[in-house]
Amino acid sequence: MQPEIRHNWTSEEIKNIYDTPLLELVFKAASVHRKYNDTAEVQVCTLLSIKTGGCSEDCAYCPQAARYSTGVEVQALMKKEEVLEYAQKAKNAGSTRFCMGAAWREVRDNKDFDRVIDMVKGVNELGMEVCCTLGMLTEDQASRLADAGLYAYNHNLDTSKEHYSEIISTRTYDDRLATLDNVRKAGVTVCCGGIIGLGETHADRINMLLTLVNMPEHPESVPINALVAIKGTPLANNPKVDIWDMVRMIATARIIMPKTMVRLSAGRTEMSIAEQALCFMAGANSIFAGDKLLTTPNPSFEEDNTMFSMLGLTPRVAFKEEPQYLSETV
Repeated sequence: MQPEIRHNWTSEEIKNIYDTPLLELVFKAASVHRKYNDTAEVQVCTLLSIKTGGCSEDCAYCPQAARYSTGVEVQALMKKEEVLEYAQKAKNAGSTRFCMGAAWREVRDNKDFDRVIDMVKGVNELGMEVCCTLGMLTEDQASRLADAGLYAYNHNLDTSKEHYSEIISTRTYDDRLATLDNVRKAGVTVCCGGIIGLGETHADRINMLLTLVNMPEHPESVPINALVAIKGTPLANNPKVDIWDMVRMIATARIIMPKTMVRLSAGRTEMSIAEQALCFMAGANSIFAGDKLLTTPNPSFEEDNTMFSMLGLTPRVAFKEEPQYLSETV
């Protein structure tokens, strides 16, 4: 019998899981993962920065904020043809989800948004799950993206509500939650997680997970990022995140959100194959592939293909949870 999917967790309950001795925690998470998911299957996603730098926000970790000197060159919105060429290459290399990121505070109803709508339609026609991360969205903008074929929208919480103001002052936690609500209303799946290594406490990590798990629907995808400290940002000197902290976060997320895709995201370049394998065992079943995550380094497709072969992993097919796919495969 499978454990119940719950939306009424307490911070104390999550803390008890999070504080479980590490090997026991990994075993429990692996057991839950096996009950709900194909453990040999990993979703391969590719993230492309379609508009880089010059952002008005002050996110303390981000090299794309205009107020920091990080060496990131401002680049205008890419042409649709360039984006589709990159998406096709990603598909050929094994990606089934393609995410387009723009360094905007919020989406504005202008010609650039019209161009993004066209990009969404184009990538959707390639047979890939289309994801966007464009900043804050209104309900109407979310509906326009949904009508164009958007499959998922990424909008991370980053950290707990309590720690949030230490990292960002140019928007509120409630602004983030409002965007996620607009995405849900439009019928688009939610990709929402956070970053560890921002100077937060273990309680902050637990409270971020508490917010995610007690949403009316669990996010379909939860990225767990390790801070990539970038010179020129306020967090440039933060210490490297310990691999055991990543494993602990992934395992806890897997236990409380059994069906969610838990994504091993930023920070993989610092991890050995053995360390990544432990994350997969603890319940991670999604990665970003490709040489860059927006502007930060990431393992290449070739490196990931080698790792998949070594660990006996296979890429998850696109649209696996969709009714038409399920009916075709029954």
